[in-house]
Amino acid sequence: MLNTRSDLAVVRVRHPLKFRLLQVSRVEPLTPHLVRVTLTGDDLRDFTSASFDDHIKVFFPAPGEDKPVLPVAGPDGPVFAEGQPRPVARDYTPRRFDRETGELVIDFVIHAVGPASTWAAEARVGQYLGVGGPRGSFVIPQGYDWHLLIGDETALPAISRRLEELPAGTRVAAVLEVRDPSARIEFNTKADLYAVWCYQNEQAGQAESSANESGLLKAVRETFLPEGDGYVWAAGESATIRAVRQYLTAECGIEKSRIRAASYWKRGAAAVHESIDD
Repeated sequence: MLNTRSDLAVVRVRHPLKFRLLQVSRVEPLTPHLVRVTLTGDDLRDFTSASFDDHIKVFFPAPGEDKPVLPVAGPDGPVFAEGQPRPVARDYTPRRFDRETGELVIDFVIHAVGPASTWAAEARVGQYLGVGGPRGSFVIPQGYDWHLLIGDETALPAISRRLEELPAGTRVAAVLEVRDPSARIEFNTKADLYAVWCYQNEQAGQAESSANESGLLKAVRETFLPEGDGYVWAAGESATIRAVRQYLTAECGIEKSRIRAASYWKRGAAAVHESIDD
């Protein structure tokens, strides 16, 4: 049945577009595949992030350069300087923002290739990054009877933040796919959490599987969905998350309005970040 409770309505919030030059103050390896970078700077004084799955555009310095060249905010979006190459930019989740200390935390997943991953693997205190946004927030109420969070390593920052922000006693399940057990992290949460971990290396030696046969989808299929008003959030590789969403709507009967699904990356493509809907 379609939810009609007004207290469970999703709220969209828009934020003024601003580009900020920030400096690295701490670098902390969380796992062999995840690095936490803390940024500071006066430009953060009016930073805001209203939702756990907000995304910011992170701009990286060109090779041999100390600071990235940032665009300016125009009436229709970012405006880049003519005659100059655009900086490499990728979308990331604001893992945490502490207004009192003026610190913005971003968790970077380390992949085998890619300019962002290379920068994060070699990040040092004193280096600079540019940050644009977030341009808006999709605020999902916390008062649902249950929450289901689904994702791979790229979704860990958003899922971790959501679990930190959910109030005590909240019923929540998290289904997570990471490379191997060394990529698991501990969640700081007061919620009543049931976590399921699956590993990509369990598929090693097997033939390339389709998205419909992914380990993440199999784990979702085996997850119990209780009665009541629930909400599902899912993010990760494009084809896999599309298959997960299709299963939840077609086979579980979950209303599409109760699911927020996003592609955080796409196999064979670079810099993919998009919502998955009809």
